[in-house]
Amino acid sequence: MNRIRRFAIMLAGLAGAVLAFSTAAAPAFATLPPAGPRRMPVPPAQVHTIVTGGTPGWQIVLIAAGAALLAAILAVLLDRMRASRRHMTAPTT
Repeated sequence: MNRIRRFAIMLAGLAGAVLAFSTAAAPAFATLPPAGPRRMPVPPAQVHTIVTGGTPGWQIVLIAAGAALLAAILAVLLDRMRASRRHMTAPTT
């Protein structure tokens, strides 16, 4: 059962990655075929991005520190749970 569960998780992660990359790459390949009888090339549309701000550096540092702290706490908790499930075997003499 453990192998099947691990395989299912791996398969779901792979499917999610493929879905994420396919939807991210779709606008790059979404071009219309040339129109007209002479099939003249259509110039690509110009995209103008408007940047009115951004995330300040201190907020980025705060988010990264919070994520690192959360990951450390989860790692310690998981290690303690795993250690409590281990069974000590008595040495044979």
